[in-house]
Amino acid sequence: MQIIEQFTDLTPVNFVFNFLDVLLVWYVLYKVLTLIQGTKAVQLLKGIFVIIIAKIVTQIFGLNTLDWLLQEVIDWGFLAIIIIFQPEIRRALEQIGRGKLFQRTTSQQDEEQNRLIEAMKKSVSYMAKRRIGALISIEKETGLNEYIETGIKMNADVSSELLINIFIPNTPLHDGAVIMQKDKVTAAACYLPLSESPFISKELGTRHRAALGLSEVTDAITIVVSEETGAVSITVNGNLHRNLAIDEFETLLRKVWFGSEQESDLASKWTWRGKKNG
Repeated sequence: MQIIEQFTDLTPVNFVFNFLDVLLVWYVLYKVLTLIQGTKAVQLLKGIFVIIIAKIVTQIFGLNTLDWLLQEVIDWGFLAIIIIFQPEIRRALEQIGRGKLFQRTTSQQDEEQNRLIEAMKKSVSYMAKRRIGALISIEKETGLNEYIETGIKMNADVSSELLINIFIPNTPLHDGAVIMQKDKVTAAACYLPLSESPFISKELGTRHRAALGLSEVTDAITIVVSEETGAVSITVNGNLHRNLAIDEFETLLRKVWFGSEQESDLASKWTWRGKKNG
């Protein structure tokens, strides 16, 4: 009844301030959770929730000894948290001091996109110079689970070192395609559908046919490094963009993966260049 009376007594101005107060609290909690994502603190939060639930259960069922023990853990636990997670707390305070805690999420997205593009550029450049054949497919809207099941599950963070090591010749995972989902290498040694188009140049091998085949049935982006010539290509929406210099590769990959420009505008430019140099 007291809570109801408090809400009924609110003036419009007080209601707005209380509403903003709640929104601010939720925003701070959201930013804190974003900050600790991927750190040991996530596991800590899970442990705290388990202890709180156990404390409630012991009070309900009158388990006095266990209730006393859990209360001691809670009383001294916060001091232990400060000691154990000193690096994470220091990092959070440093980010507050630099004004990074409340930065827009778009800034974090841009940073992650740049990291992914740089990893792809570095790995493709390395393999192209040494003529190491590679086939990398990036999932977009259409799911690729059907093809992921044909390979070896990995679920590893994307890095240039990992991609290069996968395609080193005569290693267990080099034969087949790598499939990426968001910022993860989901699987390696995957089989992709081969294109049956009669218009494909006969000089193109199985990797290019597989890349085109996948682009004909999904919206995935597929990167091909030729083992014979070291040439770099990208397939998307049934189009093959061949013989890309590393800077052109970076620009095109960024546009078809993260950009807002229409792919149809890019297709004529890059496909024409591929035919000219083909």
